[in-house]
Amino acid sequence: MPNSSSISEFLLLPLADTRQLQLLHFWLLLGIYLAALLGNGLISTAVACDRRLHTPMYFFLLNLALLDLGCISTTLPKAMANALWDTRAISYTGCAAQLFFFLFFLSAEYSLLTIMSYDRYVAICKPLHYGTLMDSRACATMAAAAWGSGVLCSLLHTASTFSLPLCQGNVVNQFFCEIPQILKLSCSESNLREVVFIIFTNSLGFGCFVFMVVSYVQIFLAVLRMPSEQGRYKAFSTCLPHLAVVSLFLITAFFAYLKPPSISSPSMDLTVAVLYSVVPPALNPIIYSMRNRKIKHALSKVLQYALFQHQ
Repeated sequence: MPNSSSISEFLLLPLADTRQLQLLHFWLLLGIYLAALLGNGLISTAVACDRRLHTPMYFFLLNLALLDLGCISTTLPKAMANALWDTRAISYTGCAAQLFFFLFFLSAEYSLLTIMSYDRYVAICKPLHYGTLMDSRACATMAAAAWGSGVLCSLLHTASTFSLPLCQGNVVNQFFCEIPQILKLSCSESNLREVVFIIFTNSLGFGCFVFMVVSYVQIFLAVLRMPSEQGRYKAFSTCLPHLAVVSLFLITAFFAYLKPPSISSPSMDLTVAVLYSVVPPALNPIIYSMRNRKIKHALSKVLQYALFQHQ
C-alpha cells in the first residue's frame, strides 16, 4: 500500500471515457477558458484605463476579475492538456501547487465578495459617510486583507492536507486536486487536524455569509424607503449584479461540499466541480457588464482603441 513518501504523481479523473468525447471536452473547455480570459481581461483593462471607473466599486470589481482569471487558470489548463494528450497524471508537487492556488483564489474571492457587499451597504445606507469610510486607503487595505486571507487559508489547508500519510493509492476522483478527494486517500485516523481546519474556515465562511445577508437586508430596507422610483432603480441596478455573482458562487460551492453522500458519484462530483470552479469565473464578466452602462462604455472605448491600433 503506497504512502505519501512513495507517491510521485496523482492520477486525475478523466473528463470522458472515449477519445472522441475527450477531444470534445477539450474544445468546449478551451472555448469557456478563452471566453473567461477575454471577459475578465476586458473588464480589468476597462477599469484600469477609464478614470471614471476609478471608484471603490470598480476597484473591487477589478480585483474580482483578477481573482477569477487566477481561479480558472489554476484548473482548466491542466484539465485541457490531459484531455488533449489522453493522460491523467499530475505530479505530487503540481497537485500541491494546484490545490494551494485554487484555494487561494477561491478564499480571496469569497472575502472580496463580502467586502463588496459592505461597499454597497455603505453606498446606499450611509451615503454621506461613503467618501470617508471608503477612501482609497481603506479600499486598498480591505483588498489586501482579502488577498491575505486567501494566502493564509490556502497555506493552512495545503500544508495540513499534504502532511497526511496517504494510504489509499494515488487516484484522485476529480479533474483537479481538491481537499475532499485527497482526504479520501489518507489514512482514516490521520486527518483530524484537517477536519478541524475545515470546520474553522467553514465557520468563518458562515460568518461572512451572515454578514452579506444582513448587509443586503439593510440595503433592501433602505431602498424601499426611497421616495424616488428612479433612485430605487439606480440603487437596485448597482446591487443586483453583485447579488447575482454572490448567489452563483455560494449555490455552486454549497452544493459541491454539502450535497448528500447518497447522491455522490464520480460523474456527479465532476459536474458539480465544473459548476463551482469554471462557471462563475466565466459568467461574472457577463453579469457585471450586462446592465452596467459605464462598463459598456469603457469596454467600447477599449475595443475602439484596439481596432484603431491595428489599422
